[in-house]
Amino acid sequence: MAETVHNGRVTQMVRPARLVKAAQIARDTEVRQSPNGVRFATFGETGLADLDLDRMLQTVPTAITAALKANTYYFVPLAMREAVLDVETQDSGLLDPAQLPQDPQRPGDPQLPGDHARREDPASEPSAMVASAYSEELYDAAICHRNLDLDQGRRAVFISTRLMGDRFALSFEFFINVAHAFVERSGVPASFADPVWRQALRGVRGETSIDAWETRNLAFGRPANAPPEPAPPLSRRNRASMGDRPCAPAQQRSFARAAEQFSRQPALEEPAQTGALADSDGPHHNERALYLEAAFSDALAIYLLSLALDFDYSELREREYPLLHPSALAERLRLVADLFPPNPGYEFALRYRRRA
Repeated sequence: MAETVHNGRVTQMVRPARLVKAAQIARDTEVRQSPNGVRFATFGETGLADLDLDRMLQTVPTAITAALKANTYYFVPLAMREAVLDVETQDSGLLDPAQLPQDPQRPGDPQLPGDHARREDPASEPSAMVASAYSEELYDAAICHRNLDLDQGRRAVFISTRLMGDRFALSFEFFINVAHAFVERSGVPASFADPVWRQALRGVRGETSIDAWETRNLAFGRPANAPPEPAPPLSRRNRASMGDRPCAPAQQRSFARAAEQFSRQPALEEPAQTGALADSDGPHHNERALYLEAAFSDALAIYLLSLALDFDYSELREREYPLLHPSALAERLRLVADLFPPNPGYEFALRYRRRA
């Protein structure tokens, strides 16, 4: 039953959150396509303005969207992390939020259906659930995104808009998903891989994600969790989440025109690596390939983020690893921009901030 909330002279109807099968949403919700070719849909009380959604979707260059035809991006209030109950007993596909387990999945727990497993029949995926609205009871059991494999090679990607109240966080979540999907289908171009591997051989400082940091360590024969430099301040991506939370909300922020600002930092170089590692058939070839995939996905996501909104590079800083040196990231972003020029109405720019 909807509740009436009086906000000054405006009366709003607030509907309680309900849990709905993700497969049901994929089957019944109208799918649209942005002018640049992104397939998408919205469900429930997302809290996302149409103009902000349009700008985010239309950021993706058409050369990238051509590789995303099998994906549909569903923007929903909350996508649930875990299996809930046997929904076959629920004729309507709805569950009471109070019945949802609140403890997030821990490392070592069995893999849940729907996270990575292939499902030819959407109805065979009862554990993938979506909340129709935000609620405190459901918040702690939600996840940033959840994939659902459909028939004929199609994939539904459910992105939690209410878990990330910041436009920065929501945009980056979407662009990371786009980047990984593109790399999964198209691979890493040599025009990007070769210069980035030369950066690694020179021992350039830092990386762009924990995946890139760990796979780069492995590519050079170091432990994946080789200790980074002392941890810098937390970024907007994770400063409100320590523990098991995969992402966290921050203050609301509207989109702005594209730019990235970089603060100059002294380079702290690692010892250069040569020899067999420079050979594609070397002993760490697989790790090298994984590293280049991670680095390309990261660079592509950061590039798209720079087209969609205004942010400072330091806001990407994480606790677990040192951030890639600004000059090295600038080189990577220029390589991506050459591959995928911005759509009309978007601009790629690197702006450096001088130290006082």
